[in-house]
Amino acid sequence: MNFALRGLVMTFSSAVLVYVCASLLVIGTWRDAWHFAKRYSAATCADLLFSLRIAPLAIAIGIAAAFVMPSFLWLEPRRVMEPVGGLPLALGICGVAAVIVGVRNSLLALRKASRMVARWAGAAVSSEPVNGMNSLAVMRSVSAPPLTAAGILRPAVWLSRSAEAVLTPAELESALRHEVVHVRRRDNLRKLVLRLVTFPGMRALEGAWLEAAEMAADDAAVSSAGEALDLACAVIKLSQLAPLEAPGELTTALVHSPIESLDARVQRLVAWEELHEPASRESSSRLAFAIAATSVTVLVLGYGHLLFAMHAATELLMR
Repeated sequence: MNFALRGLVMTFSSAVLVYVCASLLVIGTWRDAWHFAKRYSAATCADLLFSLRIAPLAIAIGIAAAFVMPSFLWLEPRRVMEPVGGLPLALGICGVAAVIVGVRNSLLALRKASRMVARWAGAAVSSEPVNGMNSLAVMRSVSAPPLTAAGILRPAVWLSRSAEAVLTPAELESALRHEVVHVRRRDNLRKLVLRLVTFPGMRALEGAWLEAAEMAADDAAVSSAGEALDLACAVIKLSQLAPLEAPGELTTALVHSPIESLDARVQRLVAWEELHEPASRESSSRLAFAIAATSVTVLVLGYGHLLFAMHAATELLMR
């Protein structure tokens, strides 16, 4: 087999194997990490859950780029013609299939979101900037869900006439701030990434991230007990409205969460108090920095030995 083609098969099949193993590890351990992260803010918890969800892909790409390919280029003889075993070919086929499914899911979600926003725009009646964020508009439409943020490259907040009618000015302002937080955190882009990195068994983790992301937006949208009560009232009122069209996958609606999640959010807002990161966060950050620095040092000092070990492992995989 051609040297370059053999290298591509080895690198890709190794990345697929690492991705599968890392994904299974995440499925088995994310709940423990979630319970640990709950001692910190909802934003920290949401960021951790999302990082865990995409960690398998990042690890697979990192190992393939930093170890598998360099070890092959450095240590593999150029003129040795060796057959490729059945396992790497099977892994390669599964990997290609997973990439195709992920890309298909992403494109379908983008097309659905685009068509949905186009329908809302066709029934739009007015727009105006969001306070404090002049680049983001509030689009009023008679066909949009009560309140939702849509769009990735050019996001906008969509407000239905029925939602505007039932909310007081203070409630509407708190609800709009909630959606602005989703835009600033790029949660719709994160949802698109999740459609790309599809893997069986990850639905529970993705649901936990969605719940934490909503609570993170709640926390960032309020700065006093009064604002928290306003947002809680907005959540309750909008949950009682029947939307003309359900929000799509790549949107962040204020009240599209399950009833249990809405109840938990309302209870948190009613019992609101100023949220602070625990005092242990600084020590945790120092510990994380120390672990990262030690890991980088070990990799730098032992990189050559790691390449030899990686080449031996991939040789076994290719047989």
